[in-house]
Amino acid sequence: MLEHILAPLDGSLLAECTLPHVVALARIFDAHITLLQVVEQPSSDEGLGAMSPMTWQIRRVESKAYIDNVAERLTDLGLDVEAVVIEGRPAKAIIEFAHDHDIDLIALSSHGKSGISEWGISSVVQKVILRAQKSVYVVRAHDVESDDLSSLTYRQLLVPLDGSQRAGCAIGTATLLAQAFDADLLMAHVVSRPEVPRRVPLAVEEQALLDQLIEVNLAKAEQYMDDVKSHTPEWTETMVCIGDSSTVELHRIIDKRRVDLTVLSAHGSSGEPRWPYGSVCLNLLFYGSSPMLILQDIAMDQREATHAELAARERQGH
Repeated sequence: MLEHILAPLDGSLLAECTLPHVVALARIFDAHITLLQVVEQPSSDEGLGAMSPMTWQIRRVESKAYIDNVAERLTDLGLDVEAVVIEGRPAKAIIEFAHDHDIDLIALSSHGKSGISEWGISSVVQKVILRAQKSVYVVRAHDVESDDLSSLTYRQLLVPLDGSQRAGCAIGTATLLAQAFDADLLMAHVVSRPEVPRRVPLAVEEQALLDQLIEVNLAKAEQYMDDVKSHTPEWTETMVCIGDSSTVELHRIIDKRRVDLTVLSAHGSSGEPRWPYGSVCLNLLFYGSSPMLILQDIAMDQREATHAELAARERQGH
């Protein structure tokens, strides 16, 4: 399952907010942890000039000392940990390392040494998430309660479901986490009202047809969630609600229930291999307020390259 966890760190306290989560997951799944720091040398076009060999060596030594110290803290907790320092551009180096070392999960802080910003996640994290094609765990750096490596606990977990087998793949992992932390587990399904583009209000008979469709979808959703309930622990809570947008309703549930962790599959009913994530998952990732464990359901060799990726490969050949 999650046997090898990669935790990239950049030396900042913000990036270290992932560590309590990494510790918790490693204990539950008996996983090996790799702590990774990427040492980046400024390029001449950044206006900083070439870094002297002495300065470069000092930076490498400092990075190694830092990552070794963090590894020692985790090793003292009885965890299987290794510390690695590599050179390169952070996002590209992290992605390549994850691919080359059979990483199962990448744990990322939403923000690092560049600081908290108005963006939901930093540019480096965004690049890693969109290109790694791995399961990811994203911690919101602006909402960290404690830096104690062993004090993490979850009280409320959420699994969004849309009736598809892909979305249901998250149930097992979420159940295991809820059991480990004695947390409440909520499975939620949103029945979206069909979109009917009209310049004028619906006629009475048209509204009646729309209401009938919603009732059919609601009945099917409740039947589906009853089946989910029958295959999960009796303390699992299921919810079916109606809304204009499934994404909006999920945000409301997360905020109202004060969800500590949202666990979901990267894709739902669409399962579109051209993109690393479905629309609901991507929206919750960029605009959500809770930490997220996203289980990637499409392997790297199944994903279709984007136009940008194809264009970049062509340019590299010239």
